[in-house]
Amino acid sequence: MSCRAGIALAALFAFACNRQPVRPQTGRIAILRFENLGQDAATDWMGRAFSEILTTELSGAPGIHAIPASRMHNFQQALGVRPISAPGISSERTLALAAGANRIGYGEYSVRKGRLEARLSIEDPQAGVMSQVVSATAGANDVIAAASGLARQIAPRLAPYGTRDTRALEPWVSALESNDAAAASRNLEEAIAADPDFGPPYRMLAERKAQTQDRDGARSVLEAALARGDRISEADRAHIQFDIANLDSDSAGRQRALLALVRLDPHDAIAWRGLAEAAMARREYRPAVEAYQKSLEVEPEDANAWNQLGYAASYAGDLNAAVSALRRYQALRPADANPLDSLGDAYLLAGRFREAGDFYLQAARKDPGFPHSAELFKAAMARLMSGDVAGADALSKQYAEAREAAHDPLVEAYQAEWSWISGRRHAGYDRLSAFARGAEKGELREAASRSYGELAIWSLMLGDRAAADEMARKSASLAGPGPAATAAVARFLAQEPGPAAEWARRAEQLFANSPASPLRDLALAYALLVSKEFQPASAVLKRIYDRGGTASDEAGYLLAWSLLETGRPKEAAPLLRWNPIPPLTGPGAMLSFYFPRVYYLRGLEAEKEGKADDARTNYRLFLQLSGPDAMIWGEEKRARAGL
Repeated sequence: MSCRAGIALAALFAFACNRQPVRPQTGRIAILRFENLGQDAATDWMGRAFSEILTTELSGAPGIHAIPASRMHNFQQALGVRPISAPGISSERTLALAAGANRIGYGEYSVRKGRLEARLSIEDPQAGVMSQVVSATAGANDVIAAASGLARQIAPRLAPYGTRDTRALEPWVSALESNDAAAASRNLEEAIAADPDFGPPYRMLAERKAQTQDRDGARSVLEAALARGDRISEADRAHIQFDIANLDSDSAGRQRALLALVRLDPHDAIAWRGLAEAAMARREYRPAVEAYQKSLEVEPEDANAWNQLGYAASYAGDLNAAVSALRRYQALRPADANPLDSLGDAYLLAGRFREAGDFYLQAARKDPGFPHSAELFKAAMARLMSGDVAGADALSKQYAEAREAAHDPLVEAYQAEWSWISGRRHAGYDRLSAFARGAEKGELREAASRSYGELAIWSLMLGDRAAADEMARKSASLAGPGPAATAAVARFLAQEPGPAAEWARRAEQLFANSPASPLRDLALAYALLVSKEFQPASAVLKRIYDRGGTASDEAGYLLAWSLLETGRPKEAAPLLRWNPIPPLTGPGAMLSFYFPRVYYLRGLEAEKEGKADDARTNYRLFLQLSGPDAMIWGEEKRARAGL
């Protein structure tokens, strides 16, 4: 798939106070809700109708990106909620600026002597001046004609609005502004009945049904819309096909719909972001970069998109582009710690550990939680990955001392995990055991459960299945009513050894209430790896990796492990390219399944490919970080043999 669909560069609007079409000079215009200056409150609904019609029609104009009201109202939570039916000048201007508008349209209308009179003033907010004023008149109830008359004075080519029937338009607008779900659904059904070829009400009605778990009803509504064929606009049909694909979790269908949307409207930033996110999920990073860039051409103030572009560029191997994108993100969010954290991640992925650690430390200082910021743990991990154990220990100690000063009751568990992950396994094991025993009663009972679960997993890694069984039982006995993933996985792994088929049966039995949960597959994969059943483990891990989501990065390293152990180094190599980004949650129970093993795996892959120097470099780092306490797989012995 290529995301290189063409997109016209937005030119600036050269607004003039006349009624002639003007050459567009900018692409980002927000038409706010019009204000009713008349005496008849029954026409208040027209205020939103003007905004909707103008926005839709201007979306078809070359060089113009008309920002939908829905996009603006995405910023309500951050900026404060005002009634959606309030005039736009009081309720939507701030939202428009947050959405990246550099032209804002304020409108007013009234019905006088049987005529609907409307005026639209367009502001250049940066210059603080009204650049253009246009007006139009139509029959008293013909808001569609009046709005189209305004639109034609702004741009020479427009997209037709989806209906010309006021009997469909009024209930549609009422549904948009209703806070009553049942009333909104009735309005939508009324709009569809009045004009069955009007696409948007179908989509909103289907969304309402999906929100109430009526998936069949939602599908029926959307299929009824598609049955209208080309009487519904091509753009609306593409949106409807996208909604159906979402209902079906059909990634290929979503892709087709998104490509259709950007072909029809190259200024559809939401569709470009959808394409970028889909490409990221497939790990097609160059197309993801291109799609995020297209999105940002339309909405250059979208801070999150700059952040995601930074990660896409990092994974595409372009550190300079990643840093450039993340600097733009930082400029848009100068008070936030996250841009600095993202810069740290970019440098860490590229193997620039010193710079990564510096950015994590900067993020820690900007973090509201400083000095006990988890960014210090990430800085310590970056130092550890460079082989500087003493420097890593110093940063980890700084983090632990800050947590102690804040009276964090879990800091002892963190220090035990740090000892384990930095190569002092028996010391870490003993320290976590002491913490768990002391935490069994009182408010830290669930922390004790997690710690015993972690100790069970560590026991298995050290080859002590009896201790693993004991620790897993303690973990289960202390687990609270909430989620207890560590306890469940520990109890699962501590069972008697068996063949791969038996482990699969056990996983289905233990996780019967969540058959689609990634936890079930991960637990099965861990069990197969502990049993050294690498061939069946590779099939399970491939499934997790291909599924994407939060577990897929970890699964990638474990998949590489299973591939190398089954003689497939070329398949493993791409999975080992990137350094693992340290989790802000701390070391946790499962990090030691792939860290510092990743360096052993890189050494093994290099050795199989005849790259002796690379193999020795990675083996040395692995042995340094693994420490003297070998685990059951015998990798320390194999690494020493490769030096």
